[in-house]
Amino acid sequence: MARRPKLAVWKFTSCDGCQLSLLDLEDELLEVAGQVKIAHFPEATRRSLQGPYDLSLVEGSITTEAEKARILEVRGASRRLVTIGACATTGGIQALRNFADVSAFAEVVYARPETISTLADSTPISDHVPVDFELRGCPINKRQLLEVICAFLARRPPVVPTYSVCVECKRRGAVCVAVMGTPCLGPITQAGCGAICPAYTRGCYGCFGLDESPNVASLARHWRGSGVPADQVVRMLQTFNAGAAPLREESERHGRD
Repeated sequence: MARRPKLAVWKFTSCDGCQLSLLDLEDELLEVAGQVKIAHFPEATRRSLQGPYDLSLVEGSITTEAEKARILEVRGASRRLVTIGACATTGGIQALRNFADVSAFAEVVYARPETISTLADSTPISDHVPVDFELRGCPINKRQLLEVICAFLARRPPVVPTYSVCVECKRRGAVCVAVMGTPCLGPITQAGCGAICPAYTRGCYGCFGLDESPNVASLARHWRGSGVPADQVVRMLQTFNAGAAPLREESERHGRD
């Protein structure tokens, strides 16, 4: 009998939402479980097998010294490593700390801030170890996750769209909210959500990160020329994927205006 590949799922600083996307596959997950050996997945089972692992799925960003050390161990035990979700691919919503003094936040939130040990920045996994594929989203699209797992089992590149949410809007028949004057990140955001927000006449919030060729500066200039205040531009750019370099740099530029 052929050996089943070992699959491991790891959590770093995150909300667990992307791991839950895997569990949400339900019937499909049973099929996946029949093709792989789930060696490590604390969200689903207490059983944990030692590596090496054929495929590791990593959720969450690096925010502590302990996590910096642990991701090196995970990478060393993994033949292939895929990061899943905004936290793992860009630092996540917690990367908003990168624009401020994290110690000031700790003073406000915790009764004993001196007991908190954390890094000044929240950084993506790729800042610390080589990554074989990044799956975007906050949370990820469970169908895309299934495609990634199947692709690695079949030893082929995953087929995941890199075009913008605008394409999904057109396919869905949604009226463009941008032409109605609503600030929208759809033109620079990677597809994957099905254009949920624009379909309900709300601007895209950029949950799936930047698409293959984003012109962030041009979009921000368009907003400013349309009368959008600088502070609102900054707020639009500093959301789920604020740690991505093009978003970070443009938001900082408008924050100085």
